Amino acid sequence: MSTDTPLDHLLVSVDRALRSVFATPTAARPIPRPAGAAVADDSALSETERREAASLMRVNHAGEVAAQALYHGQAVFARRPEVRDMLLRAAREEADHLAWCDQRLRELGSRPSVLGPLWYAGSFAIGAAAAVVGDSVSLGFVSETEKQVEGHIDSHLDKLPTGDERSRAVLEQMRADEVAHGAAARDAGGVDLPPPVKSAMHATARVMTSTSYWI
Repeated sequence: MSTDTPLDHLLVSVDRALRSVFATPTAARPIPRPAGAAVADDSALSETERREAASLMRVNHAGEVAAQALYHGQAVFARRPEVRDMLLRAAREEADHLAWCDQRLRELGSRPSVLGPLWYAGSFAIGAAAAVVGDSVSLGFVSETEKQVEGHIDSHLDKLPTGDERSRAVLEQMRADEVAHGAAARDAGGVDLPPPVKSAMHATARVMTSTSYWI
């Protein structure tokens, strides 16, 4: 039986938040690269293409900050230990995505969104609220979130400059991981969310993505 106190849980949550928003992320897996592209070289991209790729990757970075917060919020209030463990495993994989997007932004000479703390706080609250309702709803929230993220990544794959194979390789691996997370949540008992909830999730995501593209 766990002997952790509420203060322990609070301190862990604060530590996770600070690391997700302010620390330079470190990936457990190497950043995905297209075949024969071990060294960063974006010289084929025009300045306009570089700015466009950076803006898209900044949106993806903001999405990964939000993903960390969602999983952390859900894990804090998960009722079953196995659900909490699954959420934290997924969060660790999402941390790779965060690190990859951060590295790719630096390669493109850009930076993450300055609104990262806002994205984290709001997403943590949303994840916690879903978890308080119950594990099946929380898992359903994961499933729907990952489904919407898949569509979001697909749109970015279409918008990336043709010559930016490095960002494309990152997004393709991220998409594969999101598909796996969604499937795991459904297999663990996630329920299908009502259409109004799905619409609200989509609208919230649009606010974050449209803002992060610029700032």
